[in-house]
Amino acid sequence: MTVTVMVVDDHPIWREGVARDLGERGLEVVATAPDAGAAVRIAPAVRPQVVLMDLNLGETSGVDAIAGIVEKLPDTRVLVLSASGEHADVLEALKAGATGYLVKSASAEELVDAVRRTAAGVPVFTPGLAGLVLGEYRRLAQRPAGEPAVPALTERETEVLRLVAKGLTAKQIGERLVLSHRTVESHVQNTLRKLQLHNRSQLVRYAIEQGLAND
Repeated sequence: MTVTVMVVDDHPIWREGVARDLGERGLEVVATAPDAGAAVRIAPAVRPQVVLMDLNLGETSGVDAIAGIVEKLPDTRVLVLSASGEHADVLEALKAGATGYLVKSASAEELVDAVRRTAAGVPVFTPGLAGLVLGEYRRLAQRPAGEPAVPALTERETEVLRLVAKGLTAKQIGERLVLSHRTVESHVQNTLRKLQLHNRSQLVRYAIEQGLAND
C-alpha cells in the first residue's frame, strides 16, 4: 500500500527536494506546506498518513503545527525532520504529539525507510536520540506520585521568559534578541502553554519564583 505524506518546511528548495526524493522512491506526496498555519489548514483536506515536519518554520513554530494536526487528525502520524538535535527540541516535539524525530543529515534512503516505519506505527529516531527519549520516559515514570513534571523550555524560551520577568515588552525583547515581535509572542505563548499558565502576570510570578528575574 502506498504511503501518503505531507511535507512541511519553510525553505522551498529543501521542501521540493524532499518531496521529489520521496516521490521517486514510491511514496505519494499529497501536499506540501511552508508554515505552521498552512500545515494545519491543509492536512485535514488531504489526510496524509504521515506529516514530515520541520520545527523551525520561520516566524511560526513546527511544535504548534504538530499539536494542531494531531488534534484534528489523531490517526495521522508526525515525523519531525529538523536541523536541530537539541534535546529540548526533541522532547518538546514529542510532547506536542510527534511520533519520531530525525535530523536533516539523514540520507534519502533513511528518510524513506523512516516514513514507512512511521506510517506503520513504529517510533523512529536518529541514533542517539532514542536513548534520550527512553531516559526521559524513565525519569517521568520514576517521579514520586503527585510531583509535577518539570516543563522542558528551550534555551530561547527561557531567555525570553527571563526578559519578560524583567518587565521588557515584546518589542524590547525582540530588539535585544534580534527577533521579530511575532516570534517573541510565539515564544511567550508556547511557554504559557507548557507551564499551563494563563497570562503574563502568572508568567512573571513563575519566573521570579524560579529566580530568573535576578539573572
